[in-house]
Amino acid sequence: MVWCVCGRRVSGFVYPVCVCYAPTRAMNTSGPAQLNGQTLSRDVVDPTSQPQFDSAPPSRAPSPAPPQESHPPREQWGGKYEFLLSCIGYCVGLGNVWRFPYLCYRNGGGVFLIPYFIMVLFTGLPLFLMELSLGQYGAAGPITVWKCCPLLKGIGIGMLCVSTLVCLYYNVIIAWTFFYLGSSFQSPLPWSCDAITNVALCGNATGIKSLSPSEVFWNERVLGVVNSAGLNDPGPVRWQLAVCLLVAWFIIFLCMVKGIHSSGKVVYVTATFPYFVLIVLIIRGATLEGSLQGVAFYLTPDWERLTSAQVWNDAASQIFYSLGIGVGGLLSMASYNKFDNNVIRDTLVIAIGNCGTSFFAGFAIFSILGHMAWRKGVPVGQVADSGPGLAFVAYPEALTLLPGSIFWSILFFLMLFMLGVDTLFGNMEGITTAVLDEFPALRRNMKYKLFFLGGLCFAFYLMGLLLVTDGGIYWFTLIDSFSTSFGLIIITLFMCLGISFFYGVNQFCQDIIDMICRCPPWCSKVLLYFKACWVFCTPFVLLFILTYIFIDMYNTPLRYGSYVYPRWGKALGVCMGAVCCLQIPVWAVVAMSNESGTLRDRYTKAIRPLNSWRVNNLNSSVRECVEPERVEAPFTVNLTDADFTAMTWESRSEA
Repeated sequence: MVWCVCGRRVSGFVYPVCVCYAPTRAMNTSGPAQLNGQTLSRDVVDPTSQPQFDSAPPSRAPSPAPPQESHPPREQWGGKYEFLLSCIGYCVGLGNVWRFPYLCYRNGGGVFLIPYFIMVLFTGLPLFLMELSLGQYGAAGPITVWKCCPLLKGIGIGMLCVSTLVCLYYNVIIAWTFFYLGSSFQSPLPWSCDAITNVALCGNATGIKSLSPSEVFWNERVLGVVNSAGLNDPGPVRWQLAVCLLVAWFIIFLCMVKGIHSSGKVVYVTATFPYFVLIVLIIRGATLEGSLQGVAFYLTPDWERLTSAQVWNDAASQIFYSLGIGVGGLLSMASYNKFDNNVIRDTLVIAIGNCGTSFFAGFAIFSILGHMAWRKGVPVGQVADSGPGLAFVAYPEALTLLPGSIFWSILFFLMLFMLGVDTLFGNMEGITTAVLDEFPALRRNMKYKLFFLGGLCFAFYLMGLLLVTDGGIYWFTLIDSFSTSFGLIIITLFMCLGISFFYGVNQFCQDIIDMICRCPPWCSKVLLYFKACWVFCTPFVLLFILTYIFIDMYNTPLRYGSYVYPRWGKALGVCMGAVCCLQIPVWAVVAMSNESGTLRDRYTKAIRPLNSWRVNNLNSSVRECVEPERVEAPFTVNLTDADFTAMTWESRSEA
């Protein structure tokens, strides 16, 4: 039995020193220590791991605790608006502009909004709040934050793998944007019918359907895909795209070199400028002939589509794609928040703002596509395509139909650049924060940090050269299809189950209340809803999505245009997703092997939070919520029979 004398519990934290006495005969059976109602793993049970006091009379002052290893101070956002804008810029990306509108009209128009908002309520919001809360409370990146449950450290490693794959291909989109942005300064636009090279394409009167000028520009001038036979024939690197990709990575390096202090200021421009462009495009699109036809197509519901599993799967995939769940970016950005930041308020503002932007962008896009369909005399559904084809084929062609097309083209591709940079910064922040937290020396030494960031960006650039070859679009589509597929769903599923059942959903809710400190009544009520989602609704929905993904992946071949991917190419994509999610069992085995005892003992110890899990928060702004005269200490002093025997013997010798 262990006897402990502790002070008061304030806001869920135990701040004063606890003095514990463990008789010798009970030392081997005593249970682990408790902190904030949570059983802690190692560091606090064995007296040899604690600072020892000298054997002396009670009146003699104990020896001071050994100095702890000093860590460099962690950066924080300059204000809550910087964090909000950074998250909004991270979440609002290219998926809001081309992916959401396409999925909406492909799946029944306005009826797609029903499963979309249902998925927001039961998967998007709960998982978004879980990542923000975990990062803010632990003040650590995607890997280090799993000190709350060492068994699940593989979730953080898996997030790092997913984020690496996303960063690898996402900056290629920014390189394409640079190429189009530079080409937009030509008069006439090189993909318009006014260009001399496109006269034959636009003057085709034979009745034979031919490629449009924008399709020819995209396939031949930008991608060079006409020179490649498929995955096994990548061809040479296109030097124009290679230069654009190098510039894109250099810009990302400059945004990250100063950390969140510089990027937090940049988002005031990059996160707000796209909204300005969307408003201008909506106003301009409303004045075009045929715009109402496009808006009607966008909002007209097809109720029969609700019975299709494809609609629900597309709605869920869009939520993950647009909110950036499961790749570590949200968790990393939240780790730089002040401890008492209201994460529930931020979750509602960011998630609702992101979904509202997707819906808002649909009006801007479909008003222009409606005008484009009116000019061509074809249905709206035949002028848009999915994936990069919508942003770099249909939109450029639509822009040529507007008066002052050069100005609108520059504005549009500048908007795409802003959207891409914000999203890529969030993904890169997830990688760098995870590495810097694991190796604090890089954060402490600015020279080492510069070398690390420069080397990381250059390594991504070298790997990305494969995606800017003649056949690079085939590799781009492969990575895009499988990097955020079943592997990401499995990672988020284990994150939800691990926090709910291993760490404890009640403890996690208490952590959120401790952070908010003075929790408003509405926060406590909303937290009950999130608690129900984490335990029941969200895991069930994720399992449903995962089942459909496996069925669809087995029955549906992977295509890009008319090219059908070979079996070995699809198997390679499956391996990408498998590598990401297999990190979970691999690192779980590593965590259990580092413990001692039977298999059950190892498992029990591996799911306990480490003592250092809450140490970061003892020196945070939560002090404002406690009484100033309380003494804070991150450890418990354990006394055994030997300590009392020594003091008795020394007292007798002095007498």
